[in-house]
Amino acid sequence: MKRLLSLDFFRGLTIAAMIIVNDPGSWSNVYAPLRHAEWNGATPTDLVFPFFLFIVGVSISLSLSKRKNGGLNLYTKIFKRSVIIFLLGIFLALFPKFDFENLRVVGVLQRIAIVYFICALIFLNTNFKSQLKIGVGLLVFYWITMMFIPFNGNIAGTLEPGNNLAAWIDSFIVPGRMYQGSWDPEGFYSIIPAIASGISGMLSGTIILNKANSLKDKIISLFFWGSIILIIGYFWDYIFPINKHIWTSSYVLYSSGLAMIILAISTWLIDEKNYTSNIKIGLVFGSNAITAYVLHGIVWRLFQIPVINGVGFQKFWMDTGIGLGLPPKFVSLDWAIFYTFVIYLLIYQLYKRKIFLKV
Repeated sequence: MKRLLSLDFFRGLTIAAMIIVNDPGSWSNVYAPLRHAEWNGATPTDLVFPFFLFIVGVSISLSLSKRKNGGLNLYTKIFKRSVIIFLLGIFLALFPKFDFENLRVVGVLQRIAIVYFICALIFLNTNFKSQLKIGVGLLVFYWITMMFIPFNGNIAGTLEPGNNLAAWIDSFIVPGRMYQGSWDPEGFYSIIPAIASGISGMLSGTIILNKANSLKDKIISLFFWGSIILIIGYFWDYIFPINKHIWTSSYVLYSSGLAMIILAISTWLIDEKNYTSNIKIGLVFGSNAITAYVLHGIVWRLFQIPVINGVGFQKFWMDTGIGLGLPPKFVSLDWAIFYTFVIYLLIYQLYKRKIFLKV
C-alpha cells in the first residue's frame, strides 16, 4: 500500500505539540491545558507522549510487516536503533552541563527506545490475536499489582505522588536522579503499560494493512474500536484513575482510543479525501521526528546566552511582551510557538533536500 500521509501528519503534529508544551517562555506563566494534570485526570498535554508511542506502534506494523523473516540482521538493526534513541535521551539529560553525578537515566526518549524495542520483538514473533492478548494482559497485570499488592507498610491501592507501588519498585531499580526527587513519571515499572500503548498502535497498523478491506472500511474500524476503547478507559477510571504520572491502564485506553479516532479522522481527510493543502507543517516535523525532538532540546540553550542588555533572547522576549502590557501567559505561549517555528525552519532544511535521518 502507498505511504500514509495521515500518519506522517499525525506524527509531526505530535512532535510539534511536544515542543510547544516543553518550551514555554516562562514556566511560571503557562495556560492550564498546556500543563500536565497535577495527579489524576488528563489535560491535552498529557496526551502528547502516549500519542507518540501509539504512532511508534503503527509504524512498527507498517515497516516490519513484510520483514518478519529478516533474521539476525533485522534484530540487530532494531537493537541498534533502540540503543541510539536511548543514548540520545541520555545526551539531552546531560546537555549542556554534562553533570554525570546528577544524571537522570530515565526520560522521554529512553522510554520510546525501550517501548520500540520490546514492541518490535513482540510484533516479529506474534500474530494479531497474540498481540491483543499481550496488550490486555499487561494492562490487567499492572492494574492488579498497583491496586491489590500492599507495599512498604502501605495498604494495597495507595496511589499518591511518590507513594505507590510503581514509585516504590522504581526506588530499587531506577539508577540516577529522579525527576521528582523520590519518583519519576518515566520510571521503569510503568513501562509495562507503556508497552501496551505501543501495542495499541501495532494493532491499529494491522487494521490499516488488511488488504481485504477498503480504506473507508479501515477508517470505520479505527473509529469504531477507538471509541470502544475510549469508553472502556472512561469506565476503568472509576476504579483505576486516569493518570499520566504512573501511566495507569485506564490512561492507556483513554489515550489510545483518542489516538485511534484522530488517526481515523486524519486518514479520512488526507488519504481518502486527498485534503493535503495545509498539512505541510505536520509532514515536515513527521519526516524527521526524533531529530526535531533532539534539536529542540539543544537549540534552546542559544536563546539563554546574554546578548541583549545582559539577558538572553527568551528572557528579553518575555520582559518585552509583559512590558507592553500583554498577559504573561499569552507572551509565554507566543514564545513556545515562536521556538517551535524555529525548529520547524531547521527541520524544513532537511525536508526540502529530502534528507530523512533514521536513527
